[in-house]
Amino acid sequence: MTTVMDSKQIISDLGDLIELDYDAIAAYQAAIERLDTAAYREKLTEFLGDHERHVKELGEAVRKEGGSPPTKGDAMKILTKGKVVLADLLGDAAILKAMRANEEVTNKKYETAVEKGYAEHIQALLRKGLADERRHKGWIETTVEKL
Repeated sequence: MTTVMDSKQIISDLGDLIELDYDAIAAYQAAIERLDTAAYREKLTEFLGDHERHVKELGEAVRKEGGSPPTKGDAMKILTKGKVVLADLLGDAAILKAMRANEEVTNKKYETAVEKGYAEHIQALLRKGLADERRHKGWIETTVEKL
């Protein structure tokens, strides 16, 4: 589906995704600090890097549209990071389950964005971001099943 959107709407939509990625960064940082298993910390550090890249790339797209990208997350950070902090009391499996819940939200937001039909350069960023999010969620789900 292809629709023509004005810059204001694009800036707003991409800004929402940037805030979501900042929230994900906070949650990943909290998880990495709390995980006992080095291999899990290493994988989540890789995923953290993906979210940092999303912030950078989406921020560049916002600037090209004439906007200023957000520089931090929104109120969701409290919820996403909070789940991880509480899960720390129960160990790696609980932390990864909290991260799975966070990735479910992120996946849905990226799926919705991809469906909107932005210009191709933005669509390409969103499809790449969605592929990352699906990879994150898939790894977390597989790992949780093994625990």
